[in-house]
Amino acid sequence: MNPPAHALVVDDLAPSRDWLSRALRLAFPDIGLALAGSLGEAYACCDPAPPLALIDLGLPDGSGLRLIERLAPRGTACVVATVFDDDAHLFPALRAGATGYVLKDQPAEALAAMLTGIVSGQPPLSPSIARRLLQHFQPAPAAQPSQLTPRETEVLRLIAKGLTIAEVGELLGISRHTAADYVKEIYRKLSVGNRAEAALEATRLGLLEP
Repeated sequence: MNPPAHALVVDDLAPSRDWLSRALRLAFPDIGLALAGSLGEAYACCDPAPPLALIDLGLPDGSGLRLIERLAPRGTACVVATVFDDDAHLFPALRAGATGYVLKDQPAEALAAMLTGIVSGQPPLSPSIARRLLQHFQPAPAAQPSQLTPRETEVLRLIAKGLTIAEVGELLGISRHTAADYVKEIYRKLSVGNRAEAALEATRLGLLEP
């Protein structure tokens, strides 16, 4: 996008509005600003829709998500500016249409550097938010031998060798029911659904020769 000619700043706290305004002027020296301290005031500044809006989530008359839902479909680049860094706030904001998410824990200069990236298509994201997003989409780590108890490890080794649950119970001196419970817990921990997959995991974990 081209450098925005004007932007909307929505925050109910005057110091936060000043901080956001300073960052915007550092990023885009000629930008015009409209300031709002509530959803009602922000709605009055939305015709026409601004090219850029910095929006706090906790406003006195409702959630900033409502404003994002109104502006994003009209082409506004909506950047959340908040103190909330948890999934319960981050992902609803992204689903509503936010194109950036920054935390109020940095100097205006740092925020300005992130905002200038909008022009080249880089979403403004605080570093901790970027890490959270990466972690969210990474696959769950595979189970390691340390996640299995010694008895579960032994049961896995035996069923991977082809022993039946009854044979495992008899060999270990436990009931068939108890052996079955061990197998069920092993499958859960390893995220497998059958004996063949369990045998592959046992090999990967070094419990069997390939």
